[in-house]
Amino acid sequence: MARARAYLSLREHPKFLFIRLFQHGREAILESGRQAVERGLLADVSDVWMLELDELIALMEGHTEGMREKVAARRETWKRYARLSPPPMLTSEGEIPPLAASSGPEMPGVLAGMGASVGVVEGTARVVLDPAREVLRPGEILVAPFTDPGWTPLFIHARALVMEVGGLMTHGSVVAREYGLPAVVGVTGATQRIRTGQRLRVDGDRGQVVLLDSTSAEAA
Repeated sequence: MARARAYLSLREHPKFLFIRLFQHGREAILESGRQAVERGLLADVSDVWMLELDELIALMEGHTEGMREKVAARRETWKRYARLSPPPMLTSEGEIPPLAASSGPEMPGVLAGMGASVGVVEGTARVVLDPAREVLRPGEILVAPFTDPGWTPLFIHARALVMEVGGLMTHGSVVAREYGLPAVVGVTGATQRIRTGQRLRVDGDRGQVVLLDSTSAEAA
């Protein structure tokens, strides 16, 4: 039993060290961006993310022809795609199948989804798009487009979970059940239709999110 406990804790170390490699690579790329800005090769440090690795190496070696134009064109493309909302499901044929919510058709003031963790609670919503920049206060309801392991620290303070994407076995649903938090997932457009500070009732039994305030984010 002692060995099992020790080795179970050690199994996370390879993941941690692997992510550290990515962090070191990110820092090196940003340092190249800062040097490029100082040398007048780029207008902004973040422009390095608009270049492929071989292009960045070529830029730092002095091959600057067409680089600024390439960065500007790719940034415009990125901005255009950043405004799109990907569908929760896409078939290999490129079709978007309709997803039937477990709670049936939506009613005024009720957002339908799939109950992923049972329980019913009421509380104040906190819409979080970036877990690295936003803070969830104790007792707030986490409203997110999706979650992954990087979001797990937010669950400590969450009273419930509402997600736009997900099923019974996705990350947010599993963690919500582990923490005993009511959760409703597959709520289309939740981060746009719910505003921070709005009072909600999360019904994980029926797969519904009830907007208790008089106006939704859409109406606002």
